[in-house]
Amino acid sequence: MKLLDGMTAIITGAASPRGLGKATAQLFAQHGARVAILDLDADEAAEAAADLPGDGHTSGVCDVTDKAACDTVVADIIAQWGQVDVLVNNAGITQPLQLMEITPHNYDAVLDVNLRGTLYMSQAVIPHMRSRGQGSIVNMSSVSAQRGGGIFGGPHYSAAKAGILGLTKAMARELAPAGVRSNAICPGFIATDITAGKLTDAMRAQVLAGIPMGRAGTADDVAGCALFLASNLSAYVTGSEVDVNGGSLIH
Repeated sequence: MKLLDGMTAIITGAASPRGLGKATAQLFAQHGARVAILDLDADEAAEAAADLPGDGHTSGVCDVTDKAACDTVVADIIAQWGQVDVLVNNAGITQPLQLMEITPHNYDAVLDVNLRGTLYMSQAVIPHMRSRGQGSIVNMSSVSAQRGGGIFGGPHYSAAKAGILGLTKAMARELAPAGVRSNAICPGFIATDITAGKLTDAMRAQVLAGIPMGRAGTADDVAGCALFLASNLSAYVTGSEVDVNGGSLIH
């Protein structure tokens, strides 16, 4: 059963081979979706799109902190496909800084890509989704938003990802009457390119000790949750935050 047959999806920050966005794009394509991969590098985005199973996929360059760029690329995709059913706001950056190390530049960079980018891309697709009376927006938050860090990103990363949770719920409340859903995923410790090689053995052991399932998550673990939220299996789910963390927040 292909859960996204006939549907189209835009996924931001999806060119990294071992990233959450690429894994999500792969799974969406396997389930019948046409996928548009957006990233900062044109060649990397095109290569990632060409690697997807099935036909009709596309790619584009987009700096999600640039509202005009978001509007333009979404308009181009709508013109090409005639519809956008799903937006996955995956683009994000992190910095492993402590509180007093965060400079204005650090704060702006992390808040802009993670939080401002989620807003701008959502604003770009919402009029189209509203006009069709349907659509699913999936935002990537983090367990760091819920527990105040403690894994990899600094306090400004926790703040940005917590902002995404508030934005997700506010969007859900406003858009639900139009048939547009908005949900967030909160991954825990996931083995991706962002953390590869940046954790000492001691840091990794400490993180794993706090995960009841005893292992790091994979990009595919997060992609499976995104597939659920994108598909009609979650037709009555909006304003939710879904934990994908191996039990890290069990109290």
